[in-house]
Amino acid sequence: ICWPALVYDGSPLMPTPNVLWDLTDQLGITIFGTGAKWLSVLQERNLKPSETHNLQSLHTILSTGSPLKPQSYDYVYRCIKSTVLLGSISGGTDIVSCFMGQNPTVPVHRGEIQSRNLGMAVEAWSLDGKPVWVESGELVCLKPIPCQPTHFWNDENGSKYHKAYFSTFPGVWAHGDYCKINPKTGGVVMLGRSDGTLNPNGVRFGSSEIYNIVEAFEDVSDSLCVPQYNADGEERVILFLKMAPGKPFGPELVTKIKGAIRKALSARHIPALLLETKDIPYTISGKKVEVAVKQVIAGREVAQRGAFSNPASLDLYKNIPELQNY
Repeated sequence: ICWPALVYDGSPLMPTPNVLWDLTDQLGITIFGTGAKWLSVLQERNLKPSETHNLQSLHTILSTGSPLKPQSYDYVYRCIKSTVLLGSISGGTDIVSCFMGQNPTVPVHRGEIQSRNLGMAVEAWSLDGKPVWVESGELVCLKPIPCQPTHFWNDENGSKYHKAYFSTFPGVWAHGDYCKINPKTGGVVMLGRSDGTLNPNGVRFGSSEIYNIVEAFEDVSDSLCVPQYNADGEERVILFLKMAPGKPFGPELVTKIKGAIRKALSARHIPALLLETKDIPYTISGKKVEVAVKQVIAGREVAQRGAFSNPASLDLYKNIPELQNY
């Protein structure tokens, strides 16, 4: 059986923000693949395709590129289509596949990828190489898969390949992502890249754990959570907030956000500083770029700015007074 596919080249907001929904109705699209960021943008613009389009043919929406926020689940079912299967999927270009994704045989749980995919022996491991449930851990795959790369080009002795995937846990594929698995639902929550993991005072957690709380505030349009290190190697967490149009940044909001983080996680998860920013850097594919901002606030230059959709935003994080003399 051959299923025709449509690839849209260009901004999904041009010539109108509804262009992809127009195509869905015109062509009878059944499975709609997109990025988590695009769904967030639609929500920010208060678009309601369920009121402006038929969408009768559409039965599945797949989201990738970055973790899908819990609020986006609410938006899809409230404003796009209440009967659609919303599948957040996660894998990698390097495996040409997904470790986890949609599953039409089980319920959709807000904020979770539905299940680990068939043939993927995926677990979350602690730093000492033990499986963890509910807790955050490294995403590992215990058994080989057909689409697993076997080597890198120009890596004759295999050292680069080994370092990329097998240096964290000998003999076990570590994908470089941070996640947690819900033993009750079987669902998976992606928490960001391992190189963006936060570890202040020995408390290790992913930035998405903070985003899921902060971006539930209507006053906040977007956020970025990064570590800052001092000369002794001590780490503190900085949370940057991009405010929604017309919403002010101030002590009252800071207090509310700290309280929400304390209640949902713990007092040890509260960032050391909450600061306002006018913009947050993203890649062209819609991924939030934490590592680059970490480099900038440490005084280092970021190469290959061409990979960013808004490279000028990086300059906003240079020489911030509150971050000096740490």
